[in-house]
Amino acid sequence: MDFIYQVSVIVPAYNVRNYIHDSLASLKCQSFQDFEVLIVDDGSTDDTANVVQTFIQQDSRFRLLQKQNGGLSSARNYGIRHARGKYIALLDGDDTYHPNKLANHVAHLEKNPQVGVVYSASKAIRDDGRPTFISLSGKPIYSDPLKALLCKNFVGHGSNAIFRKCLIDDVGEFDENLRSSEDIDFWLRVAATQKWQFLREPSILCYYRVRPSGLSFNVLQMQRCNEQVIQSAYQRSKELVEPMLPTAYAYMYRYLARLAMQSGDIETSRSFIDKALASDKSIFYRDARSLLTLLAVMLAPIGKSAIKYSLGTAKSAAK
Repeated sequence: MDFIYQVSVIVPAYNVRNYIHDSLASLKCQSFQDFEVLIVDDGSTDDTANVVQTFIQQDSRFRLLQKQNGGLSSARNYGIRHARGKYIALLDGDDTYHPNKLANHVAHLEKNPQVGVVYSASKAIRDDGRPTFISLSGKPIYSDPLKALLCKNFVGHGSNAIFRKCLIDDVGEFDENLRSSEDIDFWLRVAATQKWQFLREPSILCYYRVRPSGLSFNVLQMQRCNEQVIQSAYQRSKELVEPMLPTAYAYMYRYLARLAMQSGDIETSRSFIDKALASDKSIFYRDARSLLTLLAVMLAPIGKSAIKYSLGTAKSAAK
């Protein structure tokens, strides 16, 4: 396949008129310029498309694709199908890139043919764009990416990774049946091939926005999706995954406990913490983030406020 651009940046956009300008402006400011931008308007009911038109009129690399609302995975897949780049970059319509994001990651991919996915450390920004003290290092807890991803999504969030488009041929598209955890499912499928490496850039090159609306979510739906993702990983790689299942479920329950705490449901949060302890209590003395979650739940309701500011919100979906 002949590629027209080095990178296709896929920007899913649903009712993000207050944020999409900053996202697209961060792409205009990239030090690396051989890219196209595919903004996928996923059935927005606000004037997101009108904001995008300003960029389209100024730069032919920016394209607007519009479709009926189908969710984040659907929007990403739609954009990828129209992509004309060798590499796929993901950027949600309310997040932003550092000016050297594309240059850094493309250099890694060009230099290391065995690397399939590049990502960086990242920092949370507030609804108004101001930086927070919350950052994600992206450092895996195990050297084996499959084992590490079973426990924590070290990529961090949906705006952080750049990957080779040919990975889609190896593992398929994002699962549109998943209403959450679609990112981790995709990365787990990549890791299961044992063909591609993940490369972490330690510099902060991505900024993910913590929005107030991010606190509104269905924890039980997230539980179902997470369980489905773990079971799918088990079916693909039974021998490797089976010994990891207790630890994987412990991390999953810890994650759900944190989300329940953030939404103010302390009783459900405590229930998940109990399940995490029963699955593998060692995560609470081996992992500082898990210990912080445990203490926050045990000290509720004081922990309810502390965890919001210490760990971010559901928008980041960082595990």
